[in-house]
Amino acid sequence: MDILLIVLGAVFIISGVLGCVLPIIPGPPLSYIGLLLLHFTERYQFSSKFLIIWAIITVVVYALDYLIPAWGTKKFGGSKRGVWGSIIGLVIGMFFFPPFGIIIGPFVGAVIGELTVGKDSGAALKSGFGSFMGFLAGTLLKLIASGMMTWYFVKEMIV
Repeated sequence: MDILLIVLGAVFIISGVLGCVLPIIPGPPLSYIGLLLLHFTERYQFSSKFLIIWAIITVVVYALDYLIPAWGTKKFGGSKRGVWGSIIGLVIGMFFFPPFGIIIGPFVGAVIGELTVGKDSGAALKSGFGSFMGFLAGTLLKLIASGMMTWYFVKEMIV
């Protein structure tokens, strides 16, 4: 049974890291499940405090991943249409132009959203840049969290 849990845990850890750059896959939650699966073995154990802290980190990072791109758009002068354009652009880009659509989609969507409000192209591009920077910040945050969970998984397996 332990071998099955370890293998499944490794699959979840790998999927979690991949999910940091593929928006359809929830990266940090999958990485956390990988840690839990390893914890449920008889051989490898994490403390309750460790698991609670990583559960909180996972929830916070997952929530921030949705808030940061919208915040970036707003911070760079974007309107609600720019924020919605960024979200719609992400979804369209993800499905129709993978993998680059994940990066380009939010930018283009925010720019189009701002242009529909009547903003000039300079302001629209600035808003799109904010969305892009927010996307990169959210992705980096997810990679750090999932990377740390991966490190703890591997460290526990080695020690």
